[in-house]
Amino acid sequence: MFKHLFVPVDGSALSHKAMDQSLALASQLGAKVTGFVVEPDLPISLANVRGDAFVAGVKKHEMDNEAHASALLDQFAALAAKAGVEFTPHHTTAYMIDHAIMEAAERTGCDMIVMVTHGRNALGEFIFGSHTKKIISQSQLPVLVLH
Repeated sequence: MFKHLFVPVDGSALSHKAMDQSLALASQLGAKVTGFVVEPDLPISLANVRGDAFVAGVKKHEMDNEAHASALLDQFAALAAKAGVEFTPHHTTAYMIDHAIMEAAERTGCDMIVMVTHGRNALGEFIFGSHTKKIISQSQLPVLVLH
């Protein structure tokens, strides 16, 4: 059965549902959980900014990403400790979020990805995209989707 769950989170209300539900599942299965945050890479539009302003923007972006990911993974770790589930935090910065999730899940030796979805209609999916849908169609690992 599944012994290592990979749970990408972003800090939204839905990702808190993923935390709670994945920890409950891990507890039932005797599995461990790897929590994962993918922070967005610096927008390409900032590449046209002058040198010193660009460097300052990159540093601020990296500090903001680190602070957000650390705070979110600390919350997840506290919930895991309360549930008695072994937890490992990971985060990265990437342009292609769905690829970063799949690569990290495989690299960390997880055997199932647990994700949430907004359940958007076709128009919403066209406008906002769907990382979950891309991962379901491309991942080599099983994906459990929470709505």
